[in-house]
Amino acid sequence: MGIRDDAVEIRAQGWRTLAALHGLIESSMEKALQGAAKLSVVEYTVLDALARQDGWHMRMQQLGRATALSPSATTRLVTRLEDRGLLTRILCADDRRGIYTELTAAGSELLAAARPVHDEALECALAEAAALPELAPLVEALPQLHAKAAAG
Repeated sequence: MGIRDDAVEIRAQGWRTLAALHGLIESSMEKALQGAAKLSVVEYTVLDALARQDGWHMRMQQLGRATALSPSATTRLVTRLEDRGLLTRILCADDRRGIYTELTAAGSELLAAARPVHDEALECALAEAAALPELAPLVEALPQLHAKAAAG
């Protein structure tokens, strides 16, 4: 294996480590959110993203980016949440082709109830990961990554 191959393998190992941390966190949060609020992680992510917006609404394309879903998967997810009364779609006043997705009062209430469950599950999952030698360095790096993202 040459130097170039070693670099590829190092990046691949980093990706596998990141994927392992993500999987551990997501499965922990999924179980907690389903049990307490009947929400999946991606449903929680949508409600949270909408709540962080001024006016509690976003275009469908923005929601797709926030959830890393395709346009069709985003539409299906929004429809499910709309059917549950957690959000609604409204036409954009200045662009008739544009559709906003907006958090309803029921969605806001469910999010407020689910947020402590989410936060506790995340904290527990990170503590569990920090105890694993292969994941601990990544967990330790998270605050620095956030600081760099916030600064830049």
